[in-house]
Amino acid sequence: MRIAYTFEQCWRRVPGGTGIAAVEVARELALRSDVEVIGVAGRHRHPPTDGFAPPIAVTSLPIGGPLLFESWLRLGWPKVESVVDDADLVHSTTIIPPATSLPLVVTIHDLAFLRHPDFFTARGNKVFRRSLDIIRDKAAMVLCSSQATLDDCRTAGIDTDRLRLVPLGVSTQPITDADRARVRATYDLPERFVLFVGTLEPRKNLARLIAALDSMRGAPPLVVVGMAGWGDHTPSTAYDVRFTGFVPAHNLPALYEACTVFAFPSILEGYGLPVIEAMAHGAAVVTSRGTSTEEVAGGAAVLVNPLSVESIADGLSEALANVDQFRAGGVARAAEVPWSVTAEATVNAYKEVLGSAS
Repeated sequence: MRIAYTFEQCWRRVPGGTGIAAVEVARELALRSDVEVIGVAGRHRHPPTDGFAPPIAVTSLPIGGPLLFESWLRLGWPKVESVVDDADLVHSTTIIPPATSLPLVVTIHDLAFLRHPDFFTARGNKVFRRSLDIIRDKAAMVLCSSQATLDDCRTAGIDTDRLRLVPLGVSTQPITDADRARVRATYDLPERFVLFVGTLEPRKNLARLIAALDSMRGAPPLVVVGMAGWGDHTPSTAYDVRFTGFVPAHNLPALYEACTVFAFPSILEGYGLPVIEAMAHGAAVVTSRGTSTEEVAGGAAVLVNPLSVESIADGLSEALANVDQFRAGGVARAAEVPWSVTAEATVNAYKEVLGSAS
């Protein structure tokens, strides 16, 4: 099978979980003998965002960035097959589908814009809704990162027989004493701290997390790792909150390991990669009940109501009192979901689509 595989998000300022998933799945696919993957992205004057370089060769389309997305959605141009010869199938690794006449597989991480349009810009909502209309009409198969997302796709009108559950994975990086020392010095980490990792935007629920910690007696400082997204996410408080800004991917494992508790009470996620990444590197995790991150946690995290400051505070207190127990449970859970499993399910989807098309 010869697969054209999109990487356009890797050039965005904040590639996020879609960028991580695209890169890690491609890395696993490149190791296989039953599939040949050719990367596709727009034309850019600068390299991919640090930490998101595609692990395979990428062929460039004539245009890139927002102009490429608009041209795909409005004009159906440029087609992926114009730069990839003899492709059997196109895999769109984001919800914005590329122009193609080939069978199309699309990965959808979430439909948060339908549930919470207020969490997105007006332009973002229009782009995502137009993308969903095209996917509903043209996609041969849709890969969903979580059962929650699959249920949302079904509700949004995508036929059940075109939906497949393909959970994301995690990889574990070794952490040396030099890594530990470098990260502690670089970010001036306190001895004990609660860690949050994610783009700073309303649905990440940072305001309630800060309010919960502020309400607790003797709570450790909060270290916030992530690039600014949009929206007001930091309430005025005397509580000790430390913002690192962007942190390169190679520094994250030591940060996860160093934290006392990793807190991720997001209101809505398609999957929640930071949760499983934190677990893989030995963090005790607090995350949201009733969302996809509960699926990801697999019973190894403290679950809280993300809309309740009191519930978040209670969950943090429980995790802080039982750090070793939740560390061990998280490591065991992360071992169950390597990226190779995600790649295997992805290849099975390709075979299913091409088998039905032949």
